[in-house]
Order: sequence, then C-alpha cells, then structure tokens
Amino acid sequence: MDLYFYNTLTKKKEKFVPIDDKEVRIYSCGPTVYKDATIGNMRTNIFQDVLRRVLKYNGYTLKHAMNITDVGHLVSDGDEGEDKMIKTAREEHKSPMEIAEYYTKLFFQDLELLNIETPEIICKATDHIKEMLEYVEKLVENGYAYETSTAIYFDISKLDKYPILSNLNLEEQKAGARVDVDKEKKSPYDFALWIKAPENHLMKWDSPWGASYPGWHIECSAMGQKYLGEQFDIHTGGIDLIPTHHENEIAQSKGRCGKIPANYWMHGEYLLIDGGKMSKSLGNVYLIKDLCQRGYDPLVYRLFSYSCHYRNKLNFTWEAIEATSKSLERLKNGYQMHLEGKDNVDDEEIKQLEEKFHQAINDDLNMPAAMGIVWEVVRMEKKSPKFAELLAKFDTVLGLKIGEKTKNVQTEIPEEIMQLVEQRKQARESKDWAKSDELRELIKNKGYEIKDTKDGMEIRKVEL
Repeated sequence: MDLYFYNTLTKKKEKFVPIDDKEVRIYSCGPTVYKDATIGNMRTNIFQDVLRRVLKYNGYTLKHAMNITDVGHLVSDGDEGEDKMIKTAREEHKSPMEIAEYYTKLFFQDLELLNIETPEIICKATDHIKEMLEYVEKLVENGYAYETSTAIYFDISKLDKYPILSNLNLEEQKAGARVDVDKEKKSPYDFALWIKAPENHLMKWDSPWGASYPGWHIECSAMGQKYLGEQFDIHTGGIDLIPTHHENEIAQSKGRCGKIPANYWMHGEYLLIDGGKMSKSLGNVYLIKDLCQRGYDPLVYRLFSYSCHYRNKLNFTWEAIEATSKSLERLKNGYQMHLEGKDNVDDEEIKQLEEKFHQAINDDLNMPAAMGIVWEVVRMEKKSPKFAELLAKFDTVLGLKIGEKTKNVQTEIPEEIMQLVEQRKQARESKDWAKSDELRELIKNKGYEIKDTKDGMEIRKVEL
C-alpha cells in the first residue's frame, strides 16, 4: 500500500519513495538538555515515534539518528547571548556536564513513560567536535564561510536560494530575533558555524581559529552526514525549527556537498494550553511528571495526542486529559472483552477493517482517522479474539499497551508532608501569607514542591 507524507520542502503531500527499498534513514532533532522537556516537546516526540511505527508497519527497517544538544545552542537564534547549557549550569551551580547528564536522563525517562521507542543512534554534540570542525573547515575551503574577530560565519549570499523551507522574503523581514549583532558580518542573516570563546568560557575546544565552540546548527549537519550519509530519507522536528535551524542545516549541506540532506522534511505543530501559549509567566508549563502527579498514566497523553493531526495545533486542557483517561480505560476494556469473546467473525471483515486502518495511517499519519477505525472495532457487537488480535496489531502503531492494565502513577506523598500542606492551606484561607510562605519553604526543604493552580494545589517530589 502506498505511503504519503506532507513534505515541508515542497509544500505538498507526496508519495513516499525511499532511497533504499528496505531501509529508511531518518534524522530527528533531539533536545537541548538544559531543562525539563515539556509536554509540548513530547508531542513532537510522539509524532516522531508514530512515524517510526508506521514505517515499520509498512515493512521497512529503520536507521534513525537523534542528537542530544549539550553545547552550542545560544539563548537567541540570532547568534547572540550565552550558551543555554552554561546559563543553566551557572544558575544551578553545577558543571555543564552535570546539567547535560541530569536532563538527558530525565528526557529518556519521559520517553519510556510514553512508550516512545529510542532511535537506533543517539549522538551527543560534545562527542562529535572533530566531525563538526572538519565540516566547518570544508565550508571554508568551498568558499561558503568566512572569519570575523568573533566567529566563523556561513555566507548565505553564496547560495542559489535561501531560505527554502519557510520561503520567507528576507528583504521584508523586520528586525527581530535574528539581528546583525556582529558588525563584521556580511549579512545580518549569515549565521555562526563556530564561535570564538572568551577566556573564561566553560565549554571550548582547540581549533584552527583558537579556543572556540560550535554553533547550534553545525552539529546536526555533521552528525547526520556521519551516520546517515550526504542524503537520507526523512528529517523531522517541531515546526519552530523550520525558519532557523532546519534552514541553516540545508544551507550547510548545500555548501559542503551541493545537496539538500533529506528528501522529506516533516514537522509537528505547536501544543496550546487552554487555547494559548505555554509559558512560565502564565504558570502553565506542564511536564510528564505533572500528569503523573495528578494520577494519570502518561499513555493518556499519548492517546490524547491522537485526537488531532500532527500538523494541526492541539489544545491541552485538564478536562480533555480526564476524558481521555476514561477513553483509554474503555479501549483496554474493549480489547479484553474481545479477547474473552466466543463469537464467529468473517475473515473478510477483519481484512477490510485492517485495510481501512492501514489507509488512514499511510495518509500522512492520520491518527484521528485511524482511531475512528480502532473505536469501530472496539464497539463491535460480536466479541471475538480475532478482533482482539486486530487491535493488538493496531497497537504496534498506537503504542498504548492496550493489553496491560492502566497504571496509577501518582507519587505517594508522606503523611507528614500532607499535614504541612493542610496547614498551609488553612494559612492561605486565613490570609496569613507569611505563614503560608514559611510552610512552603519548609515543605521544599523536605523535598517537595507546591504549585498553586486554579484547580487547587499540586504537590510533587523534587531533587534536593
């Protein structure tokens, strides 16, 4: 059965034709490990996991690489500000390596909770400094890069077209995140490949240009080429990566070997929170552990993500999560009822249902349509193990572990902490804010954190 994906590069849905008939090569932009991954980040990872599972459902083997950014991602995409890793290391009084190890571990714990498969190749930026340096040197040799007193920049004027993913008209762009902060740059849109490090910089390596460190974009180009070759099948990421990171990856590849690295570029849309953006100032930055703290199996969030196509914005609310939690229970109960059923079912009916599901997932990962077929099977009046077997096959794509009991993963809060929480609640009701703050600090010192929300207080265990 033919498989179709929407290609950001061509702006249309296209039939998927892999470079190799059997093996599909994929590169996914992984996390910058300077903070917790949010449920928004995890929506992208769920989309990428569904892509993997759909490709395998269609009989392909995979060679999938994902990077871990532990150096080079500056606070601004415009090559200004400090490295995000160093900024967090300073704020948390740890080394950049400690920060990277801590948040990388949390990231993979979240992937496991969501039943997201680990790509075949995980590559850390700091393990590939040699490859990145060689890549930059080749760009200089090919005439696509130049040196200033602060960095080695990519010269976009040497390209036949830039940008080609977002199709922005650079002449019409107002000054914004990407501004001309280095007066030696030939164009405000030239981007840093390699940055010369100040004397006291925590992360730097020897290079032909002195002690320095990589820019953000070069790591993916260097590691993608090393593990997948000059051209591979699919490049994935969040929609926020299109106008800068992915544009610059393409630019670097064209400058080095004259080729666009991936034939298909696929991007997941934003997650909204209560109809708006997720932000610290609004207090609505949610993590997978926040779902666990409220007693939800993380797979509820995975199922929730199937309520919307990956290329459309998805609106998160706690009411929707509660409803989805009940849906997951119904789905698992429906599977069990079929498993224990004794009705006869025609094989042709099974074949037709499987074909409808296959068509849905092959239509650019149309999970809302696919779930429609899943529910059609669950609700069948006849109860048969054949339907259970079909649902289990569907679950190789869904990844919902429908044959397992839903877990209540809420962390048990000690009685001592709950008593302090109750005292704080009474202090707040009495408007004794000083006492409330004192109790909050006491609770924090005992390893727990309180967040006041419109739905009440949330309590979670934190690392001391």
